[in-house]
Amino acid sequence: MAGTSVASSERSISFAPFRLFPEQRLLLEGDNPVRVGSRALDILTALVERPGELVGKDELIARVWRGTFVEDGNLKFQVGALRRALGDGRGGRRYIAASAGQGYRFVAPVSVAQAPAAAALATAPTRQNHNLPQQLTRLIGRADATSRIVARLPRHRFLSIVGPGGIGKTAVAIAAAEASVNTYEHGVWFVDLAPLGDARLVPSAIGQVLGFDIRSDDPVAGLVGALRDRRLVLVLDNCEHVIEAAASLAVAILRGAADVHILATSREPLRVEGEYVQRLPPLASGPPSTPLGAAEALAFPAVELFVERAAERLGEFELTDENAPIVAEICLKLDGIPLAIELAAARIETFGVRGLATHLDDRFRLLTSGRRSGPPRHRTLRAALDWSYDVLSDGERAVLRRLGIFMRGFTLDAACAVVADPGLLKGDVIDAVAGLVEKSLAIVETTETEPRLRLLETTRAYAFERLAESGEWEAVAHRHAEYYRNLFERAEGEAAARPAGEWLADYAREIDNLRAALDWAFSPGGDGSIGVALWMHLPLPEECRGRAERALAALGAGASQDARHELKLRAAVAASLMFSRGAADPETGMAYTKALEIAESPDDAEYRLRALWGLWAYHTAGGRLRAALELAQTFYALAAERPDSNDRLSGEGMIGISQHYLGDQPSARRHLEHMLVGYVTPDQTSHIIRFQSDQRVAMSLFLARVLWLQGFPDQATRAAHSTVEDAHAAHHTISLCLALAHAACPLALLTGDLAAVEHYSTMLLDHSTRHALALWRAGGRSFQGLLVIQRGDVLIGLRLLRAGFNETREAGSTVFRLIAILMAEAFGRAGQSADGLAVIEEEIARAERTEERWAMAESLRVKGELLLLQGAPGAAAAAEDHFRQALDWARRQGALSWELRAATSLARLLRDRDRVDEARDLLASVYERFTEGFGTADLQSAKRLLGELAIVRA
Repeated sequence: MAGTSVASSERSISFAPFRLFPEQRLLLEGDNPVRVGSRALDILTALVERPGELVGKDELIARVWRGTFVEDGNLKFQVGALRRALGDGRGGRRYIAASAGQGYRFVAPVSVAQAPAAAALATAPTRQNHNLPQQLTRLIGRADATSRIVARLPRHRFLSIVGPGGIGKTAVAIAAAEASVNTYEHGVWFVDLAPLGDARLVPSAIGQVLGFDIRSDDPVAGLVGALRDRRLVLVLDNCEHVIEAAASLAVAILRGAADVHILATSREPLRVEGEYVQRLPPLASGPPSTPLGAAEALAFPAVELFVERAAERLGEFELTDENAPIVAEICLKLDGIPLAIELAAARIETFGVRGLATHLDDRFRLLTSGRRSGPPRHRTLRAALDWSYDVLSDGERAVLRRLGIFMRGFTLDAACAVVADPGLLKGDVIDAVAGLVEKSLAIVETTETEPRLRLLETTRAYAFERLAESGEWEAVAHRHAEYYRNLFERAEGEAAARPAGEWLADYAREIDNLRAALDWAFSPGGDGSIGVALWMHLPLPEECRGRAERALAALGAGASQDARHELKLRAAVAASLMFSRGAADPETGMAYTKALEIAESPDDAEYRLRALWGLWAYHTAGGRLRAALELAQTFYALAAERPDSNDRLSGEGMIGISQHYLGDQPSARRHLEHMLVGYVTPDQTSHIIRFQSDQRVAMSLFLARVLWLQGFPDQATRAAHSTVEDAHAAHHTISLCLALAHAACPLALLTGDLAAVEHYSTMLLDHSTRHALALWRAGGRSFQGLLVIQRGDVLIGLRLLRAGFNETREAGSTVFRLIAILMAEAFGRAGQSADGLAVIEEEIARAERTEERWAMAESLRVKGELLLLQGAPGAAAAAEDHFRQALDWARRQGALSWELRAATSLARLLRDRDRVDEARDLLASVYERFTEGFGTADLQSAKRLLGELAIVRA
């Protein structure tokens, strides 16, 4: 019907399930009237009269607001209300389309018919049996709560909807009451108690709404008498500031008027007999740290609310896969509180989605654009919290603002220790915390150990501001830091005696409080000695650099004269540097050297072992392998004097790793297997804390490497997979990255299992990125580059590989020596033999210099292949010499897998030089020594070549 003019006085206009009767100013959905404001109805009429046509903004404003100047925002608001009433955008429905900056058009099919007789329109109720305010916005995410309230209200008679400010209590109460209108003979009546400044006025306010003229010295008795013969629902909204009067009046009504039901809203229960409490939770926003696409995000009501309110503000707002994770993050940061989300969406025109997310830390300044039609307490986020704060007792206010010091939750014991002072005793704190829970300002979370409390983040930010204004912050922050210093010192002592899962459950959740305590301790007014003690317990390497500098500066300034404190701090600094900058970084070595010097003064064997382990790792990563082996032997000798046999076995494993790198694979295997047979993984986390990784995982991954080198690829693959699973089970990121980078990824490449390379390298990238472990992240990118090369896209793969490799080379780590060799080979495949030779010659020179010779055979083989590709005079002879050197190295080291690769390369060259018999005999003699792994790439390649040689020979 585009372009057809409709005379609204004579017609009914139908679209989808709706019928519009312009003359009667009535909109029906099926046979049910749709509640929509008069201006929204005028806009709908103007649009459906000209379906498909663009109706300009100015024209709509002139028609709807005749003779009155209004801003465009008023039109956007009314169009948004109309869209919600129609369900525009839900279930594929589409009615109104905006043309940016111009106007709107009605896009659904429209049909016009003669209006039925007036008698037929008697579907709208004529008797006024409620005074419910019209809801101008659609209620989102509360259908289940509303249904429960509607079902329970007839049975319970007194039901209170409880939740923090801005959670949507009033909106849910109105929706439930509206659904109950026809259930009660005398309807439902809404009484807003918020404006009352005197609790004695509560009975009069109710009487006024009901139209009762109560003239009595006892207004409660008069009101109850007037209600005695009525069957209705009273909605008492915002009871919290007059809660005693509201509670006593509710009891009187329930006892004296048997058919009156009460639906109350409050930030705390009224605590009267027969009260059923319906708490409103925050709207779900989606799981943290899980990127969501647009369709997934819209399934969460907090995101749906944001999108709908943003569309009202902008006329059009599209949730995309790109902005959906940001919107979900905004909703999560705002605790899923509808008021906060609506206020945030109102600022999207100014800041955009990314800007809004960036500025949320200053949420009380940012979220100030509430609706003028709303109550004053909902016009800014601060006003909503001021309302809650003002109705608290003095003690509750003090406790709430002091609880603002806690990050991500706290125990009742922590609250008592930090909040209490001579003027606020422990018992007072417990009572106040219980009161804050009842008033929806604190949340109790059930855990497997003890109950844990938390403030919603918005409430916490507000409380923290109040704490800063009160002048109490320094004292509270000091008690907070002392409490967590003592807690984590106790944690370190318990680590050796408690099961790892239980230990982690108790202490991992306190990491945010640890950070907050550190921030205060190293601030100008803080206590550096507490900071030094706290810092040592930080588990995340990426945080350590800046905090280490502050901790060491505090030591230099005399924050602690305790030598053991300095020793522990130096060891912690060294460990953090190892995994943030790399084990080969000079600062890592300096930190461990200093720690060892201090440990030898008081003869602290425990920290001597930690420092020796760190120096061994530093020298191993830097390629000083003879020095590393000596340190491993020193560690073993010291550990042999201690009662824990695991320490001695760890030393034996260190010796095995050193021998692996030096190229003595048989000896390496003996030491590693002996370690793993005798080592008993503790239930406690101490073995991880001491040596920065799960010791069984560390030794197992190197045994997997040795097994592959010795010609047992199937056993090596199984061992690498088990190592990754064990690292997962240990819940330790560093151990997992070690297992992936040292064993799982390289062995998948060496065996030709590209699906496994993809799986493991993606896992490595994911974990290293999430925990900001730059060295491992670079390794993950390198392995993915090698995967792309193996799949045939050599140039793109080389770009990825070089970017990752350059970072690992700068770190000076031995971890990725294999990557360098494979990259040199890839250069040859890309026709860049000169670049490949430069890389491989540097690797050979470095191996000769450092004696890290476990991959010398492969380096020489790859150099021979590159010489052949380069094709210079004498290339074949030079290549054969390199292949034979590779065979010699592999045989002396017991590295059968390298030997097979070298034999395959040499056999091809001999075949091409017409020395077929020699080629076949050489390759067969190596191939026949394998007992497993016949499905791997190397053995398959050797088998094919043997078949070709047999044909040529025949």
